[in-house]
Amino acid sequence: MTARANWKGFLKIGELSCPVALFTAASQSERIAFHTLNRKTGNRVHRQFVDGETGKPVEREDQVKGYEVSQGEYVVFEPDEIAAVVPESDKTLKVERFIACGDIDDVYFDRPYYLAPSDPVAVQAFNLIRDGMKQKKVAALARTVLFRRVRTLLIRAHDKGLIATTLNFDYEVRSSDEAFEDVPKRKIQGEMLDLAKHIIETKQGEFDPSKFDDRYESALAELVKAKLAGKPLPKPKAPKPTKVVDLMEALRQSAGARAEKTPPAKGTAKKAASKKAAATPHRKAG
Repeated sequence: MTARANWKGFLKIGELSCPVALFTAASQSERIAFHTLNRKTGNRVHRQFVDGETGKPVEREDQVKGYEVSQGEYVVFEPDEIAAVVPESDKTLKVERFIACGDIDDVYFDRPYYLAPSDPVAVQAFNLIRDGMKQKKVAALARTVLFRRVRTLLIRAHDKGLIATTLNFDYEVRSSDEAFEDVPKRKIQGEMLDLAKHIIETKQGEFDPSKFDDRYESALAELVKAKLAGKPLPKPKAPKPTKVVDLMEALRQSAGARAEKTPPAKGTAKKAASKKAAATPHRKAG
């Protein structure tokens, strides 16, 4: 089944442009979803807007947007007044500048989309842009009207195409100062730092997303299966109590456990045995 594009337009770099399409790269549509039902009838229930004071339902044509200026006081906006400020779209994803791939803080990353040519004629121009970015190891910052807002997107070479990530606006990204306010500026040195580095080295590997399973989603799937089959439902597990341990002792134990699992280099065992034999005094007979 051919993927459905979320947006179609033109990728433009200077005088070079080619027709492209954005496709969703990450989706939650495969998650198990529940509907809210009436326990007595088994029928689905639907949400309805009601007046906050009278409690009576408000029909769609009587609903308007309001901005609260003080407690209980609103400035009312009609749909056409809000529509008037939606920016016009020329369907052009215009590249404003190129930056090094690691120059942007990923706290600004919002949502990823695959960017691909939307016309066979555009493939050559698209490949030229992709390969040029790969060789220069750069990403592009581009802007376009996307879903009623002017959005900035970070475009990077990805596999056979490009990946475009919408970026959070600066006002949406909170400062880390408040979150880290209680973290003291203390430099860790000596044995504690050496042990921490040793543990990190023994746990180094590569990112494999297939290894990180959604345990809650798996548990929901098992719950649905058991319910459909009329089997006993799984019982919730009590959380294990967390033990407070000495940090240095925990690091030593962790490093020791890793060292035991690591096989010694060839010849190490023989050398160690020879040294032990040499260091052991011979007992005299009788």
